[in-house]
Order: sequence, then structure tokens, then C-alpha cells
Amino acid sequence: MSIKIFSLLCFIGSFTFAQSTIESDVEFALQNAKKGVYWGLSNIPVKKSKIDNSLIDGDKIISHVKLSKEINGVRIESTGYFGTNELTIIIYRSKDSLIKDGFLKKEVLLDDFSDE
Repeated sequence: MSIKIFSLLCFIGSFTFAQSTIESDVEFALQNAKKGVYWGLSNIPVKKSKIDNSLIDGDKIISHVKLSKEINGVRIESTGYFGTNELTIIIYRSKDSLIKDGFLKKEVLLDDFSDE
């Protein structure tokens, strides 16, 4: 009887450890995806309509970023990596919110987003 109880406790303990490890790995992948989003917001091109870039740290890709200009805004798709996990964030930001938050200058981009 005590062997069954011990086996059950070991199984529950290993399951809890595995679950917390997965959550930790996903959290790191989310942080790396956020780094890609921030990089994209800081590097919105003036003339190009699309950019595609990978962020690398210590010989490992931590994030892959795709930025494209849309009508009156931008679309940023950032995939963060950690180990064998990957997590993708897609955000849309309007031209007005980008100007308000200081990512774009109003005088530079009056017509750049309207004809894309």
C-alpha cells in the first residue's frame, strides 16, 4: 500500500514540475517575442513598406520580426523563441497612436501610410 502511495506522490510531483517548466519556457518565449515587438516599433521604416529581421543573442535567434505598413498603421508579427518553444504575437498600431507614443514623427509620414 505504501509503495502505491509513494508512486502516486512521485507522479504528481513530476507532473507539477513539468507543468511549471513549460510555463517558465513559455514565459521566456513571450519575453523574447516582446523584444521583437519593441524592436519593430523602434525601427519603422520611412520608405520601405515591409521589413523582416531576426534578433540574435549569443548565437541563438531569440525573435523573428515581420513589420508591414498597412493603411493608416503598421502590423508587427513577432515570434519569440526559447528552447524548442515558439510564441507569436501580432499587433496592429494605428498611425495616430504611433505618433502619440513617439514612434513616428507627424511631419515625416503624412502620406506614407495612405497609399500602401
